[in-house]
Amino acid sequence: MKILETERLYLREMDSDDAKSAYDLNSDPEVICYTGDIPFASVKEAHDFLEAYTHYKIYGFGRWAVIEKTTNNFLGWCGLKFTPDLKEYDIGFRFFKKYWNKGFATEAAKACIELGFGKFEMQIIVGRAMPENKASIKVLTKLGLVFLEERITEGKKEIIYQIVNPASQL
Repeated sequence: MKILETERLYLREMDSDDAKSAYDLNSDPEVICYTGDIPFASVKEAHDFLEAYTHYKIYGFGRWAVIEKTTNNFLGWCGLKFTPDLKEYDIGFRFFKKYWNKGFATEAAKACIELGFGKFEMQIIVGRAMPENKASIKVLTKLGLVFLEERITEGKKEIIYQIVNPASQL
């Protein structure tokens, strides 16, 4: 089911049929070097992760598969996540290297932020990046997020950017 559509992309819920793509995406050390994630050990592990992913059911949103309209290729994922401990909504994205520097992350994330502010009435959305991840920081600033603070999360330094819903009373 399509969740969002942009000029070049559509975003849909990921499911267990995406296990091979998720495995391949997380198997590239350059793709995950700034995420803190470890690669899936197998396609089955990716499958099991996707089967157990409950964010869509609990919150109505999550990390969505990003599909190029003209080719129907899985480019990566993008979407919103709620972290209850922090009471924080964040925008995240991850793409195969061959789709970097083509504007896909910005295009997909912009649509996700608009959906978060509109349909889900989020007041603030943050973006997190390791300081060395200049490409992701560039995307966040293109989207209008501004520097908020530095944090240490799970022993790693990260920079937090935020954007406030323009319709918010904050």
